[in-house]
Amino acid sequence: MRYLVALLFICNSSLFFAQDKSSVNDSVKKMPTVTKEQKFKTFSKDKIKEEEKIGIKDYKIISYARDTTYLDTTISIEKEYKYNFLRKDDFELMPFSNIGQPYNSLGVTMKPNTLYPSIGAKAKHFNYMEVQDINYYRVPTPMTELMFKTTLEQGQLLDALLTFNMSPRLNISLAYKGFRSLGKYQFEEAESGNFRSTATYETKSGRYRLRAHIAAQDILAEENGGLSNKEVQFESGVDRFKDRSRLDVNFTNANNKVLGKRYFFDHQYDVFKKVGDTSKTKSNYLTLGHEFNYETKYYQFSQGTQDAFFGDAFVSEITDKANLKTMYNQGYVELGNRTLGILKGNVALYNYNYFFDSRLITATGEEIANQLKGEQITVGANYEKTIGGFNLNGGIDYGVSGELTGSIINAAASYQLKSGVKATFAINSSSKMPNFNYLLYQSDYVNYNWQNNQAFDKERVNGLLLGLDSKLLGSLSAAYNSIDNYTYFTSIASQEQVDAGQENAAVRPFQEGNSVGYLKVKYSKEFKLGNFALNNTLMYQQVDQTNNVLNVPQLVTRNTLYFSKDVFDRAMHLQTGVTFKYFTAYNMDAYNPLLGEFYIQNREELGGYPMLDFFINAKVKQTRIFLKAEHFNSSFSGFNFYSAPNYPYRDFVIRFGLVWNFFS
Repeated sequence: MRYLVALLFICNSSLFFAQDKSSVNDSVKKMPTVTKEQKFKTFSKDKIKEEEKIGIKDYKIISYARDTTYLDTTISIEKEYKYNFLRKDDFELMPFSNIGQPYNSLGVTMKPNTLYPSIGAKAKHFNYMEVQDINYYRVPTPMTELMFKTTLEQGQLLDALLTFNMSPRLNISLAYKGFRSLGKYQFEEAESGNFRSTATYETKSGRYRLRAHIAAQDILAEENGGLSNKEVQFESGVDRFKDRSRLDVNFTNANNKVLGKRYFFDHQYDVFKKVGDTSKTKSNYLTLGHEFNYETKYYQFSQGTQDAFFGDAFVSEITDKANLKTMYNQGYVELGNRTLGILKGNVALYNYNYFFDSRLITATGEEIANQLKGEQITVGANYEKTIGGFNLNGGIDYGVSGELTGSIINAAASYQLKSGVKATFAINSSSKMPNFNYLLYQSDYVNYNWQNNQAFDKERVNGLLLGLDSKLLGSLSAAYNSIDNYTYFTSIASQEQVDAGQENAAVRPFQEGNSVGYLKVKYSKEFKLGNFALNNTLMYQQVDQTNNVLNVPQLVTRNTLYFSKDVFDRAMHLQTGVTFKYFTAYNMDAYNPLLGEFYIQNREELGGYPMLDFFINAKVKQTRIFLKAEHFNSSFSGFNFYSAPNYPYRDFVIRFGLVWNFFS
């Protein structure tokens, strides 16, 4: 019901905020021939040449890093890969059975995007939108985007966006992504809501600029602990158990939840700048800026009654809740010079408060703290310069005070040849504390209480990246990372506990004392012949380690053979094909629903099975329609397809949906 209300709100809002109500009914048909002056009719003070036409490139999307793209209403194989719950390519991820559940990792990204620890519960954050995931907009007319897709049993997925310019210099956007899916197995219902609202403003002179957003997000899921008798009920392929609701699960009384609220703004003022000059690389300027981010978040696990699956408990009804409040203030100065390049310096103050609403004293009288609180002062600098075909950029952030003191250093150089070939070289080095749930955790379960903030060292990662991008040869990247003090969760359960189904009763955090070397080579290339194309992505990984603390498949491949053509007198573009995905068997990480984390296990190899999807996609005007038969080989290639130990991947299912853009 709430999705219907949201849809009605978006549709009505697009009419209410139309900048030229007289052209609402025929705006889409006539959009290529309508002048900007007509569309910004109420802004007559802003002189716009009448001969300028509105095109799709006028609907601009600006990222957190201030990279600007435009609305893309085409259909392509890349759009097929991104048409999923996360709305991004999930090549290196392995989804669970139900929509909105965790994703196991088939590949690892070692380069950190922040200097500070997060709350943890990483398996529950795939759908959580961080500051870097929020886009801003500039549009000549109100623009709406609706993304719809069916889920699994009693639910739908809808991602709706409305953005409009109240004046050429003020943009507002409202967006909500909501979904619910019951799932095929017992007690695995999942649902979430992601509300975002953004605003951007620029003065008429262009000297002052402001962007801000508010985000409110909640991610909820029922947790069943996986199958309790997978060999007999799942792997045997017995007909009566093909109704997945008949399969026994470990428990049916647990839930976990992530809830977060964020308030962000970033504003800049140009102390001096040539009026009308919008190119950073060709102008001289001095800019002062300030970025503010305040966020509250909690992760909660609750269970109606204590279960031996997690071991002994202090109380019969379980309610674990970890809280994190952070406030970030950064002041920066950016200097641009035609000859010297762009130099940016910053000073930041980070306040954090990670806490539990309880006090724990162990049987030996030792007290485990319920709070990690403090502030961190960091300084940083970034540099960028283009010299001919070379582009150089680098940055450093360094903590000068505080218990979380760490550092991140990045440097990259790329060269663009006239032939279209682009070569990239990058290095990175980081030192940062593990996430807060490694350092401190409290639970109503006895074995899930620890404090390691004094015992654990900073994780140190040194990496090297080489890349080559060519239209003729394809895209190749090779990355090598050396990791010290690698931090991970694993179970120290005895074989007797494992046999009794109590492996999760002994999951704890550890740090590896030996260095871990990780190599990842990724290659992608598409071959075309007439209306047919073969799109290929191949990833090779190798880990050099003393103990098995970082487990990844050696080989992951995805190959799509598809046909595309304009049909019905070019009124529709049709795309249809088959996607094959495969990864070699390996010790796949296990999932712990109490922590919302994956943990290392070395007793069971999973993988080595093919996944085949058949799809038919079509584009009609600004509407893209998607139909897919997912994992259609599940019934005849063997019931050994798992996303994690005891958690099967989904069976054959047909799902459909669309992405629809319309303009007022």
